[in-house]
Amino acid sequence: MRPLSKIIFKEIYSKSGNLGRNGIWRQSSFRLRGKLWYNIIMGKRTRIICIIIALLALSIFAFFFCRYLFDLVGEQTANSISRGIFDDKIILGSSAALTGHSGFLGTEYIRGARAYFNEINGQGGIYGRKIELISYDDQYDPPRTVVNTRKLINEDRVFALFDYVGTPTSVKIIPIVEKERIPLVGLFTGANALREPTKEFIYNIRASYYEEVDAFIEGAAGALKFKKIAVLYQNDAYGLDGLRGAELALEKFDLKPVTTASYERGTLDIEAALKTIGDSGAEAVVMIGTYSPMAKFIRSAKAAGFKPLFQNVSFVGPEALAKDLGSEGDGVIVTQVVPPADENSTLPGVQEYIALSGKYFPDAKPSFGGLEGFVNAKVVVEALRLTGVKPDRAKFIEALEIIKDFDAGLGVPISFSQDKHQGLDKVFLTYIKDGRYVLFSDWSEAAPILLGHGVQ
Repeated sequence: MRPLSKIIFKEIYSKSGNLGRNGIWRQSSFRLRGKLWYNIIMGKRTRIICIIIALLALSIFAFFFCRYLFDLVGEQTANSISRGIFDDKIILGSSAALTGHSGFLGTEYIRGARAYFNEINGQGGIYGRKIELISYDDQYDPPRTVVNTRKLINEDRVFALFDYVGTPTSVKIIPIVEKERIPLVGLFTGANALREPTKEFIYNIRASYYEEVDAFIEGAAGALKFKKIAVLYQNDAYGLDGLRGAELALEKFDLKPVTTASYERGTLDIEAALKTIGDSGAEAVVMIGTYSPMAKFIRSAKAAGFKPLFQNVSFVGPEALAKDLGSEGDGVIVTQVVPPADENSTLPGVQEYIALSGKYFPDAKPSFGGLEGFVNAKVVVEALRLTGVKPDRAKFIEALEIIKDFDAGLGVPISFSQDKHQGLDKVFLTYIKDGRYVLFSDWSEAAPILLGHGVQ
């Protein structure tokens, strides 16, 4: 087989008579070398040109690709830093139950926060920026919470999320918060899933349900020596979290729930649960639910002659529960994460809340939920002040984590750290008396009143 080079050259020169019949060159060696070098040079030149063109094309591609990456990173940075920040305002976003069977909770919660924000805005805002709170109603429905949250982030472009209500609703948006790297401050829930392990962008202010239930069990199983303690819970993330808290608290006394029973969220179907718990002979019932079904359970239990000591956690909606129960509410315990919003309170934070609530919402009565929302707003304002004149989300998070012993006027300091994203651990014990909530700390002193309306 002939070499490829000979075949190529033969093809090139055969038409011009440069090759003989045996393929021997007829041209003079000088002309042959000249043409050969010409083709070699032209071949190299072509290759060089091709290489240059390729390099230019690669450079252009690299330029636009890098520009795309920088634009993408820049957009993400802008999204995570400057969204919701303007020369004259800072935008926060909330999704809460404003209507429906838990509407009272969210309404009071947001109203309390607005009272404080309105006052701060009236004073000129934070470094000249007023706080604007966009609040959407999710009716305590997790899918609506997800939709509202995406709208707040993608359409309203809020700086941070604030004052969310409920466990099943708040748990659903954890992945969104983490993906968007957006701070969420103040949640009307004590769920452990929002606390452990520490969530990088979620900042709770209130005590947990574990702590609330533990405070009750300490009194019921410890001071009162009860052995039969049942648990009634809403069949969702909220109720299951409270159930687990009760189990852990009872373990300290080598006890287990004498029985447990549940009802479905959004219903008043407590009859089966009442039979189960009533038949157990429980001396006390830990109740993890909302005000309407809990009130129905207590009324029905008492009507049937079953009168254990009832305890509800703070999310129940204390005022609505007391109103619904009327005279049958006396002696019912509700653990709280803020003290009663009582006009006779000597706590400066309570007095400030009552005054500003009356100023901006004169038709609304002070409430536990309102006071909690008010305290949350004070924490956000303090963090924004610490963030400085040029706020961004990273600085805001750093500011939250350096808040130490902040005095919100509740008699207990609020503190955060990089590893601790819950500002308060204090649980306030209260019971209903004549439609009002009485604060107590000594179980031996409260026992005659509690047992007079409870266990018989």
